[in-house]
Amino acid sequence: MRIVITGGAGFIGSHLADRLLNDGHEVICIDNLSTGSVANIDHIRNPKFTFIHYDVTNFLFIDGQVDFILHFASPASPIDYLKMPIQTLKVGSLGTHKALGLAKAKNAGFLLASTSEVYGDPLVNPQTEEYWGNVNPIGPRGVYDEAKRFAEAITMAYHRFHGVNTRIVRIFNTYGPRMRMDDGRVVPTLLCQALRGKKLSIFGDGRQTRSFCYISDLIEGIIRVMHSNIHEPINLGNPREMTIMELADIIAQITGTEYQMEYQPLPTDDPKMRHPNISRAKKELGWEPLVMLEQGLRNTAEYFKLRL
Repeated sequence: MRIVITGGAGFIGSHLADRLLNDGHEVICIDNLSTGSVANIDHIRNPKFTFIHYDVTNFLFIDGQVDFILHFASPASPIDYLKMPIQTLKVGSLGTHKALGLAKAKNAGFLLASTSEVYGDPLVNPQTEEYWGNVNPIGPRGVYDEAKRFAEAITMAYHRFHGVNTRIVRIFNTYGPRMRMDDGRVVPTLLCQALRGKKLSIFGDGRQTRSFCYISDLIEGIIRVMHSNIHEPINLGNPREMTIMELADIIAQITGTEYQMEYQPLPTDDPKMRHPNISRAKKELGWEPLVMLEQGLRNTAEYFKLRL
């Protein structure tokens, strides 16, 4: 197939490009590099790969056949979308609209990278796809949460009204090589602090929970959704739930460091729980994560060591 990845120079997008090229597809990567990096795709030496430096909130045109569009363009960490609130809202709304318009024009399949953030600060645990969420639309995190909720709404509208062959994946916390060390998410933050011998930043009391999926597991799930006929949203994440304090302990163990904690105020509307129910993915896709957290963190730590 000839496949377009928006946000293809980002953390997840670049790993997707690797997998799709390895599977024999042609890949067109589109990225404005606001949070992505050419370094993530510099290793690709494949004649079937094309990189286009472009902002997908503008009119989107690709010459020739397009079989599938994977829409991953968006800031994805709080430090980014709080710094770029308007751009985040625009890529979730205008960018998704333009990408769906391309899918409609080319009669192509379409997959939206949504997020567990559509559940907001959830009142149920674990979160199932049927849960509508608890989101503050005017809070600082609302620029990302509501951008993704709108993106889901317009994706389903294009499916129902225009018959576009769409998919929606709700991605829970994912980590691995090619994450930016300074992107503000908990895994790179704590790993890099531990490797540098610094105090570990703990927001709130550290008892808020998260679940962490290694990048290779996520990519396998995305590929399976892409090849499925599931149009409703589907959770992709690791159901192993733990507190941030437990994560800090594991990171200290794998890096061999003794650490001190530095407590900081909990950010506004920071979710107290993140725990995916992946029953739909197990039943419909035969998918579940395989990489243990400890091994995935070791792989990620080795990546960061080379860049410190």
